[in-house]
Amino acid sequence: MNNQLNDEQTHRLREQLENRFNALWKEIGSELKGSAKEHFLQIAGEVRDLEDQSIADLFADLNMTILDKHVQETRDINSALIRIDKGTYDICSDCGESIDFDRLTAYPTATRCVRCQDVYEKTHRDGLHSTL
Repeated sequence: MNNQLNDEQTHRLREQLENRFNALWKEIGSELKGSAKEHFLQIAGEVRDLEDQSIADLFADLNMTILDKHVQETRDINSALIRIDKGTYDICSDCGESIDFDRLTAYPTATRCVRCQDVYEKTHRDGLHSTL
């Protein structure tokens, strides 16, 4: 499967990655502003009892989880953009074959071809379940 991306495909994928990166940074900024405001309200006495505190803590934890996910996605996007610049974007990190354009369109930060990703998921199945 040696179907390397052409310039137009690479350009479209770069644009998709950059747009998602910018959207994530806006979301991260909004989340940080919102969490700072929530923290101020807690300090100012908005939380009145232990039940309110528990719910506030749960929301804070969920917000941090979402922020962590967004930050990791920005790292993945940055890595993909670096691979585009180096000319290795569509090369599978496991087998060295080309990653199909359709896969990269659906999952622009993919580092493996479908076949290698399938093997990876089957051999790393224990790490894929939720920890919540």
